[in-house]
Amino acid sequence: MGMIKKIALTLIKNVGHVTAKALLSHFGSPERIFEASREELMEVPGVGMLTAREILSKASFRIAEQQMAFIGRNGVRVLFYTDDDYPKRLRNCDDAPVLLYYKGNANLNRPRMISVVGTRNATEYGRQICRELAVALAPYDVTIVSGMAYGIDIAAHQESLNANVPTIGVLAHGLDRIYPSGHFGVAQKMIADGGLITEFPLFTSPEKENFPKRNRIIAGMTDATIVVEAAAKGGALITADIANSYARDVYAFPGRTTDRSSSGCNFLIKTNQAGLISCAEDLIHNLGWQPTRSVEKAKATQVQLPLDLLPEEQSLMGCLAKGPLDIDQIALKIALPQSKIVLHLLNLEMNGLITALPGKSYRIS
Repeated sequence: MGMIKKIALTLIKNVGHVTAKALLSHFGSPERIFEASREELMEVPGVGMLTAREILSKASFRIAEQQMAFIGRNGVRVLFYTDDDYPKRLRNCDDAPVLLYYKGNANLNRPRMISVVGTRNATEYGRQICRELAVALAPYDVTIVSGMAYGIDIAAHQESLNANVPTIGVLAHGLDRIYPSGHFGVAQKMIADGGLITEFPLFTSPEKENFPKRNRIIAGMTDATIVVEAAAKGGALITADIANSYARDVYAFPGRTTDRSSSGCNFLIKTNQAGLISCAEDLIHNLGWQPTRSVEKAKATQVQLPLDLLPEEQSLMGCLAKGPLDIDQIALKIALPQSKIVLHLLNLEMNGLITALPGKSYRIS
C-alpha cells in the first residue's frame, strides 16, 4: 500500500512536483498526506480547496493500482524522491521529479556519468564522434545518458553498447512503449547493462511538451553534458541551457561554420556556454578522470561482445576485412542480389560494425 500511495501522490490532478514536495515537507510521508483532513491540507502553500478535495477523493489510487500491476509484471522499479537509489545528482535539482520509473540494471549513482545530446539529423561526423567517445571512455567506467531520439541520441546509445559502456535512455513517455518504435531493439539491449528511465506514468504518449521535461533529467542526473552536433535551435541546446542552470559542466564539439548541424555547437562555444573539446581526451582531461581499467582490457571486452550475425552478414564482414569496398565490388564477391546486400549492410551499419563512405562504399568501423 505504501508504494501505491507514493505513485498516487504524483497522479493527483493539478499537483505538480513543487506542490508534491511541499506536501511531503509538511506531512513527512505520502501516508500522512492521504490521512490529513481538508483543513490540514489547505495549510500547505499551493493547496486550495479543489486540490484538497482531489487528494481526499483518493481518485489517483485507481490509476496507481494500474501502474502497480504493470510494474509487477515487467520488472519496473519505482524510485521515490527520498529513496537511496534515486539519482542523487538529480535530487539536488530544484525541479527534480518526485518519482521515477526505471527498468534496467545500471547504477544510477555511478561515480562518473555524462550525457551526450545532439541533433536528430546526425551526419557521419557526429556518429563518428559518438563512436570515438564510447571507445575512449570505456576504460573510465562511465555511464552514458541520452534521450533515445533519432540522430545523435540513438548513435550515443548504440556506440555505448558496441563499446560495452552502460547506457541509460531517458524517455518522454511511459515505459509501456518505445518511441521511436524503430529503436525497440536497441532499448532491449540497453536494459541488460544500462536501462530506461522516465518520470511519466504508463499510457503517457510522447507529446511535444514532454521532451523539454525529459531534457532536465538528462542534464540533472549527469556530471557533464556533451553536445556533439546541434542546429541553432532544438532540444540539445535546451539541455545544455538546463545543465548550465544546474552548474554542471557543458562541452561541445565544434563544426565548420557552414555546417547547419554544428551551428548550435559553435554558438555555445562562442558565447562561453560550453567548453570546446575536439576529442574524448579533452573531456577526460577537463574532468580530471583517471582510467579504472586498462585500455587493452577495454578493447578486448569490446571485441568479445556477443553478435548474432546472419551467415550473409558474416560473409560481408569477411569481405570488408580486407579494406573498403563499394556495393558493386561486394556483389562480385557474394552471390546475393544487390537489394539484399543493401539491407544487410544497413543492419551492420546500425549495429556500428561498418561505416558508410562516399560513393556507396563501406569499411569496418
